[in-house]
Amino acid sequence: MKKQNKNLPPGPSKLPILGNLHQLGTLPHQSLCNLSKKYGPVILLQLGKVPTVVVSSAEAARQVLKNHDLDCCTKPSLAGIGRLSYNYLDIAFAPYGNYWKEVRKICVIEFFSTKKVQSFRFIREQEVALLIDSISQSSLSAIPVDLNEKMMYFSASIICRTAFGKRFEGNEFDEGKFQEVVRDAMAMLGSFSASDFLPYIGWIIDRLSGLQGRLERSFLDLDGFYQHIIDQRLNAKETKHEEEQNITDTLLKLESNQTEINAVQFTQNHVKAILMNLFLGGVGTSAITVVWAMAELIRNPRAMKKSQEEIRNCVGNKGEADEGDIEKLKYLKMVVKETLRLHPPTPLLIPRETMSHFKINEYDIDPKTQVYVNAWAIQRDPDIWTSPEEFVPERFEDDIDFNGQNYELLPFGSGRRGCPGVYMGLITVELALANLLYFFDWKLPDGLKEEDVNMEELPGLAVHKKLPLKLVPVKYIAGHSKI
Repeated sequence: MKKQNKNLPPGPSKLPILGNLHQLGTLPHQSLCNLSKKYGPVILLQLGKVPTVVVSSAEAARQVLKNHDLDCCTKPSLAGIGRLSYNYLDIAFAPYGNYWKEVRKICVIEFFSTKKVQSFRFIREQEVALLIDSISQSSLSAIPVDLNEKMMYFSASIICRTAFGKRFEGNEFDEGKFQEVVRDAMAMLGSFSASDFLPYIGWIIDRLSGLQGRLERSFLDLDGFYQHIIDQRLNAKETKHEEEQNITDTLLKLESNQTEINAVQFTQNHVKAILMNLFLGGVGTSAITVVWAMAELIRNPRAMKKSQEEIRNCVGNKGEADEGDIEKLKYLKMVVKETLRLHPPTPLLIPRETMSHFKINEYDIDPKTQVYVNAWAIQRDPDIWTSPEEFVPERFEDDIDFNGQNYELLPFGSGRRGCPGVYMGLITVELALANLLYFFDWKLPDGLKEEDVNMEELPGLAVHKKLPLKLVPVKYIAGHSKI
């Protein structure tokens, strides 16, 4: 097809060399949303040398993620992702092909299947009890609780126990460094590195800006953590018992047996790359979602009260909300959906790369084009959502789900590259949130009002709340006997 005959998507004018890189801003999902309002739901940018299409409507997302899923289900090569994934040996960022299919199958069977997730129920409930016990100590003296920190450690402990066979104690990282390591890694995975887009000079810019050094520190911190996990599992007696094995043991067995996947021998770097997905994906998404939910609820006392009344009426005086209660908590599920609508964990989803020519809205999309689906923009689209900037859980009284078939709600993506850990992530979020709301009434620290709660975001693949959410827990009387 000759260039002059192509019907390319519209987009802003570009600068020499840089193209449109200067228009990404600190929070690209917001900057790209603003560009889509001007140029339309399918826009073409030139990020240095890389042609990039951004889709920002539910219909355009359906075409990408359903109609042309196979045309663009591979992943682009990006510096931060390549380093942290040990050169794309993981699941989330690996190129589409036989290797990706095989390791994804292993992880689904060993970790993400419904049966496996249900088998981890006792771990989740134990960790929730420990979380509540920890917060109850603060409630005795009305000390504000840093929910960012609490939820990060809670999520890390669940992932470490289910995937690694050990509880997360935090001493695997330097004191006070754990949150920083996770946030930095997520920032690196979502960064727009100059070396990705500017040939020959990009690496110089990344080095001068400090991005290269930050990436290497992040890699070394996490690599040391994964090696610690691997060494522990190799030395643990329980790895000899099949029924007690976890996914780390399964991956290490592939390595020790010199298994070949797609004609490549499975190594400890493959193990570490997959552990990266499990750890960062599991810790980041669950913790972020609970924090954003609590932030929205503290700013919306009506929704907070309605949530607590539902949970407390359902649980009664039995002392805790368990996973058997979750399906009965319809309003809680609406709260979680509304939180994920306003604050999708990965607002631009994970970028894709086209493998063949196809059309979106009659626009020609060429091979080797990077594609972003702006879930953040779609989920705040006023053509779809009434009062899209407001937190209104009741909008989900209608049956809209995030199973990848409702393209107006895509917090976990869709198609072949959709997140395989949706079920595990959701049950973790719902159980934690239900118990936080059951056991405690929550207040802002003295002097703060609902409208003072800062809702700014940090940049990265997964978007954390910029400032910690610190709330004062007040123990609910009916929960006394179980604390």
